Amino acid sequence: MRPTLLIIDDDPGIVAWLTESLPEEGFAVRGETSARKALELLSTTPFDLVITDVEMPELRGIDLLREVKKARPEQMVLLVTAFGSIDLAVQAVRQGAVDFLAKPFKLEVLVLAIERALRETNLKREVARLRDEVVTTQQPEGIAARSAAMQRALELVRRAAPSRLPVLITGESGVGKGALARVLHETSDRRAGKFVQLNCAALPSGLAESELFGVRKGAFTDAREDRAGMFEQANGGTLFLDELGELPLELQPKLLHALESNEVRPVGAATPIVVDVRVVAATNRPLEDALKERRFRPDLYHRLNVVRIEVPPLRERREDIEAIVDQVLAGIARRGGTTIGVAPAAMAWLRAQSWPGNVRELVNSLERASTMAGRSVLTPEDFASWVSGAAAEPSLLEAALAKELSLKELESQYIQRVLEKTGGHKAKAAQILGLDRRTLYRKVAELNGDSPHDPDEGT
Repeated sequence: MRPTLLIIDDDPGIVAWLTESLPEEGFAVRGETSARKALELLSTTPFDLVITDVEMPELRGIDLLREVKKARPEQMVLLVTAFGSIDLAVQAVRQGAVDFLAKPFKLEVLVLAIERALRETNLKREVARLRDEVVTTQQPEGIAARSAAMQRALELVRRAAPSRLPVLITGESGVGKGALARVLHETSDRRAGKFVQLNCAALPSGLAESELFGVRKGAFTDAREDRAGMFEQANGGTLFLDELGELPLELQPKLLHALESNEVRPVGAATPIVVDVRVVAATNRPLEDALKERRFRPDLYHRLNVVRIEVPPLRERREDIEAIVDQVLAGIARRGGTTIGVAPAAMAWLRAQSWPGNVRELVNSLERASTMAGRSVLTPEDFASWVSGAAAEPSLLEAALAKELSLKELESQYIQRVLEKTGGHKAKAAQILGLDRRTLYRKVAELNGDSPHDPDEGT
């Protein structure tokens, strides 16, 4: 379809010239000599670009631009005037104009300006589309990669995604192993298939085999119909086996056979079924311990431990906390239409917690606080009574609130507390604070009134 243009100028000759000439350049053009009528038209009809004169008797172009942007912020507007000036051009751009053209102009100059504006429109749409795609498929809630550790984990996901190799994701409970497994699925060529998740610790006693491989009608008393197992459901997609270390020992040889042969035999079936499934497994306990205790088969371990991705606990990647908070609050705003922020003191408090429940605990705390707080900006008090190990408000924050300290004063005191906790070890303190060492040295120097020295000279 040809790009649509709306020409607005109180000079009928200009409107006639452009509505006759621009279609020959490949545009669909509508012309108006009345700014008021043009505004009415824009309220019901979208255009790829509006080209308007600045000096008009009914409504100046700058005012028309303001009205258009108020009603439709994404609308692209190009201003044209015989009274061009640098000041007016700057004002127009600040109001949201995509370009500014002075009269008299040649048609080819206008066409070039139109093409630039349309390219910018298309670029903005593509950026918005890619941003939405990243948010919805590659960055599920709880996944953030400001820390070097999570950047390494996501890089391994990127490398492993195109293959069919099994992947083993390790890490404490709540660190986001399931979210990372979904990223792996969504960035692979299997994303059109299903992502099927099975918690191995929750497999019903005596029914584990039928849950995993399916069952045929009549195989046992309660088997009244054929039922597909997890492998069949995930055919063409990804099967995520969470808490793999809890998989019953008697089921492990059959899982190994399914991985090696790409076949599963439903309970009660006479013949096996061929499946095309990529298996991703996760464990919050070291499988090496289960091997020593003979609770896990070595051959299955080696078959699954082909690509291993370790997800560190949240306390070891505090740089990710602020990004996760932003993600979760953005999700809450999308779902409920309410925008909620976090006060700087609350963000500092969140970064200081140990988060034994990891990302899951942080996400739950944010959702609970945003629901219960009853205000648009969350403070430390909205979290303290809910977070594990934080039933009592830290004395530092109590003092800060009581003394009405500035954020800079609170930051200074917190840095001093962290340095005391680490015995003056600045590298450890920088890790806890989520700062690079040079930034910490500068802040400490500011506190002491000294000149910062090179952090490579010592800790």
